Amino acid sequence: MFGKRKSLDNQEAAEKIIVALDVEKEEEAYALVRHLSPLVKFYKVGMRLYVACGPGIITGLKNLGAKIFLDLKFHDIPHTVASTAEVVTRYGVDMFNIHLSGGSDMIRAAVEAAAEAAAKQGIPKPLVVGVTVLTSFNEKVLREETGVEKSLEQHVLNLSLLGMENGLNGVVASPREAEMIRKKCGEEFLIVTPGVRPLWSSLDDQLRVLTPRQALEAGASFLVIGRPIIEHASPQEAVEKILAEMTN
Repeated sequence: MFGKRKSLDNQEAAEKIIVALDVEKEEEAYALVRHLSPLVKFYKVGMRLYVACGPGIITGLKNLGAKIFLDLKFHDIPHTVASTAEVVTRYGVDMFNIHLSGGSDMIRAAVEAAAEAAAKQGIPKPLVVGVTVLTSFNEKVLREETGVEKSLEQHVLNLSLLGMENGLNGVVASPREAEMIRKKCGEEFLIVTPGVRPLWSSLDDQLRVLTPRQALEAGASFLVIGRPIIEHASPQEAVEKILAEMTN
């Protein structure tokens, strides 16, 4: 199923993990970052934490040395998404995402606004990635509830190619589609994969999942992992176990 990919050392593997801070208390998020920062540098701020704490959470986490993936999945008219992309770029996020179903005009507007805002601020441009199909979806949901007639894999691929053609750095997709995307979009295109579950973890509400090692072998660039780490009795131990899976 998957091709052989370069083996990683512990540091290289750690750089591919994005810990999802799916909590709602500021101090809980800060405590997780302080606890895990010797191992992990990249953290996801999603809707729950952002709504609970506001944009100041980004500044607070950046002050702790964290890299931030802002996971708010922007999806609106091009002007609104462009304006929002400008704001989040000024906050210094390292990556943010948009919904690819917003179409080519919206995608280009986000990419261009982020680049212009970064240039004005004299800061690095954030990575802009596009959401394909949520990992809680399966073929039945896609067809019967959203009316998409293409197969799930073909829909993911079409959206990925749309993103690449309009300047995105990569996509957010299930690890089960990573190999297909990698073959079509090349080695430089980023593939950010939620729906990654260690061998010892429950699936929760994720339907299209792989283990960390399988996701890497399929071509994933980053692994977004939340509950198996943050709900573990020792989040640091959980990260160490995941790193062992990734490197052995």
